[in-house]
Amino acid sequence: MSGKLKLGISIGDINGIGTEVILKTFRDKRMLDFCTPIIFGDFHLLNEVKKTLHFDDLSLNKIQSIEMAKGNKINVLNCWKEEVKLNLGQNNADGGKYALTSLKSANKALKNGQIDALVTAPINKDNIQSDDFKFPGHTEFLEQEHNGKSLMLMLSDTLRIGVVTGHIPLEKVSKHISTDAILEKLNTLNQSLKQDFGIRKPKIAVLGLNPHAGDNGVIGDEEKETIIPALQKAEDEGLLVFGPYPADGFFGSNKRQAFDGVLAMYHDQGLVPFKTLSFGNGVNFTAGLDIVRTSPDHGTAFDIAGKNQAQESSFRQAVYAACDVFKKRQEWQRLNSNPLKISPKKERSRSKVE
Repeated sequence: MSGKLKLGISIGDINGIGTEVILKTFRDKRMLDFCTPIIFGDFHLLNEVKKTLHFDDLSLNKIQSIEMAKGNKINVLNCWKEEVKLNLGQNNADGGKYALTSLKSANKALKNGQIDALVTAPINKDNIQSDDFKFPGHTEFLEQEHNGKSLMLMLSDTLRIGVVTGHIPLEKVSKHISTDAILEKLNTLNQSLKQDFGIRKPKIAVLGLNPHAGDNGVIGDEEKETIIPALQKAEDEGLLVFGPYPADGFFGSNKRQAFDGVLAMYHDQGLVPFKTLSFGNGVNFTAGLDIVRTSPDHGTAFDIAGKNQAQESSFRQAVYAACDVFKKRQEWQRLNSNPLKISPKKERSRSKVE
């Protein structure tokens, strides 16, 4: 295999648009210039999708081991032997079963260092549930499998938004908002902005939980009792944090442009404005772990699967982001593993003026 970055790709729900956006992304041969894609799935299944989409100009490289992958090919690693019937657009048990098989195979390769980074195509959070997968999404699964504390971080060209609480019901959000939880996410976001994006002194905006950020306790006490104390502790630790800001005014103005990252309190508070501003080009990045994983900002889209209507732009951006973050993190580790030592000043010997 060439010296290019080895990019693992899990195919997601086989009946969704995951396989379509994968093939559309790498149909552009320029994508092979900077990474070697290894799709964890099944050659015959991907070939069937290719035929459905009439991608006659697309060539797939069937491999039985990662070592067989070629740097200038779209490599497909067979992860199962049985023949699987493709039912594009249908939400069924097979979609979840083989999405999990693909994910587990890719994750194993990631753990073993056989691939450098992982891009995950969308899963259906319902049909993938099983004895082997009892998680609300990729993020929680990967946090269990790898070292670190995860942070769902949404990325675009102009915006980076993390969330304190992820995939939990809205009625439980306030119970999960604590000073310690906010402080932990702030530290994770701050570290990620440094090591994954090369920002030396990140400035982070924090959103309030309640409308108008509580209006000094008139519309809730969480800002005064929980969020502001977390910001004060973060400041004591040397972080550049600001807020809490009312979410509506923050995104309704250009205030966000003054910050390197934003921490929202819950899923929709962060993702609704993010997808409104960036949908189609956004990326979900799992920050805080010792591995690099990204995904597109959309779901399985069963309603358009197999119709050649899916836009691959978000998946392409996820590939770019995975490659960029991996390289940035390598650079950061190299610089910080052997920092320049400051030698003690030597006393100058004064020359005698004759």
